[in-house]
Amino acid sequence: MTRSHDPKEEEMVRRALFGLGVGVISFFLISPAQANSLVSSSPAAGVTITNSPGALTLTTATPVLDVGNSVSVTDPQGVRVDDGTITVNGNDVIAGLSLLKTDGPYTVSFTLLTDNDVPLQGSFTFSYKAPSVISSASPTPTIVQTIPPETVNGGGGVPTLIGGLIIAAVLVFLGLCYYAWNIFKKR
Repeated sequence: MTRSHDPKEEEMVRRALFGLGVGVISFFLISPAQANSLVSSSPAAGVTITNSPGALTLTTATPVLDVGNSVSVTDPQGVRVDDGTITVNGNDVIAGLSLLKTDGPYTVSFTLLTDNDVPLQGSFTFSYKAPSVISSASPTPTIVQTIPPETVNGGGGVPTLIGGLIIAAVLVFLGLCYYAWNIFKKR
């Protein structure tokens, strides 16, 4: 028994295959969302400074919300030296600092919030070495250095989660196409 070709059935199959093609192409062309990351800081991670800065600046890859952020800077004995003020200016978060007095490593811990993203949490250290003679000359600029992602704790699995969800959606779409194909074949 031969089967006749129904033009409606062929059109439905073409549309289903077109939809499948668009879905697959979209999957490969749309990149998964990237989580926010710390781009740089001043003072930079791992550096030794000799002048006490009045503020700490953290620069992120995407703009930070004006509320809900926290930045803590502690001296070598674990005493907080940030003054509790935080100013957000786009991708920059500026935390006020008290005068640094103790030589040694200072720890910066932060939690920064952005729209539609998980909080960016991390920490790093910089060292302070008090000058042997304090002069009234103008201070030398603080070194700004790009922080490699592996230096900062945080970031993580958001792109992997989104990628997994996209793959799951494509598999469900393919399953629905297969189901529709079988229904059209039986007609």
